[in-house]
Amino acid sequence: MGNMKAPLPQCAAMVRVQNILSGKWKITILILWYIAEYEAQRFGELRRRLGDITQSTLTKQLRELEQDGFISRYIYQEAPPKVEYSLTGLGKSFIPILKDMKSWSDTHLM
Repeated sequence: MGNMKAPLPQCAAMVRVQNILSGKWKITILILWYIAEYEAQRFGELRRRLGDITQSTLTKQLRELEQDGFISRYIYQEAPPKVEYSLTGLGKSFIPILKDMKSWSDTHLM
């Protein structure tokens, strides 16, 4: 890996997106889609919507999306604790891309 060349300047933005979405993009897209559609999602709601996903995998994906600045996590001070995830400004700016992806899928993958 040490001899990898730096990306061309015109490709650098795509490399950054690839780094965020690589390896996890399938589930990441769905997580962002559900949070965007419902404005806020609790962990259990997301897990039910996503179907066959382990608690640890979903936790890892949510933490990475939070670290990357796409979602925020709000903990309600109540018993039992309630945690909601919502899109940040960066996450909301990604909604048009999600809608374009859905439109492309509707057109080409139906």
